[in-house]
Amino acid sequence: MNISAAEIEFPRAEDVKVTKDTLSVDLSDGRTIAVPLAWFPRLVEATPAERNNWRLIGKGRGIHWHDIDEDISVEGLLAGRPSGESQISFKKWLGRR
Repeated sequence: MNISAAEIEFPRAEDVKVTKDTLSVDLSDGRTIAVPLAWFPRLVEATPAERNNWRLIGKGRGIHWHDIDEDISVEGLLAGRPSGESQISFKKWLGRR
C-alpha cells in the first residue's frame, strides 16, 4: 500500500495592516490573523510610511517590505513563528539606518 503525504494548502494573504503594536493579515479563507509587532523588530523600528509600504509576494504566500528588507510568510504567521533574524544581523541593519 502506498501512502502519499497530502499537500497542505495554506490560505493566502489578501490585505495587511500594521499598527504601532500589531501586524494583522486578512487571509483568503476569511480569517484575520494578528500577531504582536514585537515579533518583527524591523517593523517595530520602521516608520509608519515604511510599515505601510508592503506588497504581497508568491501570490499571497508572503509579505515583503522593500524599505526595511523584511519578508514574512503566511505559513510562519499561522505557525506562530516570530522573526528568526539574529541579534547580530538586526543590530547591523539598525546601525545602517
